[in-house]
Amino acid sequence: MGTRDDILAAAAEIMRERGYARATTKEIARAAGYSEAALYKHFTDKTEIFLGVLAERLPALNDLLGNLNPGKGTVRGNLVKLARTALEFYAESFPIAASLFSTHELLTAHRNAVAERGSGPRHPQLALGQYLRAEQRLGRLPRTADPDAMAALLLGACFQQAFLIAFEGEPPAGLDTLARSLVRPLLP
Repeated sequence: MGTRDDILAAAAEIMRERGYARATTKEIARAAGYSEAALYKHFTDKTEIFLGVLAERLPALNDLLGNLNPGKGTVRGNLVKLARTALEFYAESFPIAASLFSTHELLTAHRNAVAERGSGPRHPQLALGQYLRAEQRLGRLPRTADPDAMAALLLGACFQQAFLIAFEGEPPAGLDTLARSLVRPLLP
């Protein structure tokens, strides 16, 4: 691993233990074995570290969304795979991201920093809606289906179930079955 990877690994561990709000760049750098100055050679701020953790250290939800190819595989199979990844991603990100809501100031600052980077938590829903519209154009979803509602329902259900997993401390056993059960009502 290189410096950047070491920093992300340390940040993921610290943010899982203490949440985003209580993790400091000084503490992350020390845990990675580097100076805080070295940390800032690779990241502009803590928000960039957080986004790096989400993108590179948690189940790759955005990568999977980017690799969904309309017309390939089955829609059901693609959605089950996506739901399973979303369940893992959301369950692992809850302990990290929950502290963003600890103060209005922290949430506002983080929201602004994420907006400047052109990313945010709505991205998966928008990307899934695009994929489903493409499948609809190919005739693999009914014309009467609402792709945006389907995306919101599936990811919302994944988010809720992941919250319960994180809150109850359940191990992620049975995620394949849960993912299939969340997709089933969308594609009767």
